[in-house]
Amino acid sequence: MRSVIALLVALIALGVGSSGAAAATQSGIRGTVIKSPTKPVCEEGVPCSAPAVGVVLVFLRGGVRVATATTSKTGNYLVQLPPGRYLVRTLSKPRFGSAPARTARVVRGHFAIAN
Repeated sequence: MRSVIALLVALIALGVGSSGAAAATQSGIRGTVIKSPTKPVCEEGVPCSAPAVGVVLVFLRGGVRVATATTSKTGNYLVQLPPGRYLVRTLSKPRFGSAPARTARVVRGHFAIAN
């Protein structure tokens, strides 16, 4: 009976330790998507850009889609990914202008920034 209790205590301790380690090793990509220009003619002193709300981003590794994220009302996004090199692009082509793809290198325990 004591050995069963000791085993349960050890398993619980391992579970708590591993979840803490997982939190410490989170990694991925985060950023802000801005649309600009927001009008045909920009005026000095008047903002001509704004957060790109609801943009769906696709994260590719080796040409394979591994994740998607949608920008918030402030244009921000965050996606957890394992370490590696990723291509970040929009899911659909914008109605006006272009949305160039970006590359980002994710390092263990850090979030790369791809704006």
